Amino acid sequence: MKFKLLALVVLASAVTVAACSDSTAPVTTTRLRAVHLSPDAPNVNIIVNGSQVATNVAYEASTAYYNIQSGTTRIQVQPVGTTTNAIDASPSLLANTDYTVIAANLVASIEPLLLTDNNTPPTAGNVKVRIVHGAPSAPAVDVYITVPGVDIAVASPTLTNVSFKGVSAYQSVAAGTYQIRVTPTGTKNVVIDSGDVPLTAGQIRTVIATDAPGGGEPFGAIVLDDLN
Repeated sequence: MKFKLLALVVLASAVTVAACSDSTAPVTTTRLRAVHLSPDAPNVNIIVNGSQVATNVAYEASTAYYNIQSGTTRIQVQPVGTTTNAIDASPSLLANTDYTVIAANLVASIEPLLLTDNNTPPTAGNVKVRIVHGAPSAPAVDVYITVPGVDIAVASPTLTNVSFKGVSAYQSVAAGTYQIRVTPTGTKNVVIDSGDVPLTAGQIRTVIATDAPGGGEPFGAIVLDDLN
């Protein structure tokens, strides 16, 4: 199946942060984006440090990166039309660092999955690709990143035994067109097939395996544009 295009949520405004008690101290910032990947959860609002930064976020949608003050950061995810926190987390975020927070798992077990992003540009002529297992109903998987049409029956997986919430290191590959296929670990039974994916030099992408809306099969994937 072809990857679904992400609907980017337009942020109404930057996050308002509390002023430091020492007005002469430099304010250090970080960047954070959010992704709704709880397949049976309703649309949600996202609140960071008391300010609502994204509204009516649908399943498989993400926000752009937005700037916030570094340090302890309260992240709340609330179903639209309620003030009930489906997620209420307070991670400590480092200055000058990019993060992705995912509302992960089925709604009965919804939880934050915080990723540290590496948006340092790839070396000349290359791209960087990271794989995330975000499908709660899927088993552990193997991932094949190949040129299109390669017979994976005689190929070794690029990544093996990636379990739910597993996050790969960034894979640096030459720019070009690739095919990404996902199979249950130890099998050649393809459950996700990207088709042809053109990647241009300098790009960084995060590919996330997903449940179907509501949960379960057919499994799919979304692609986040981290850089370029």
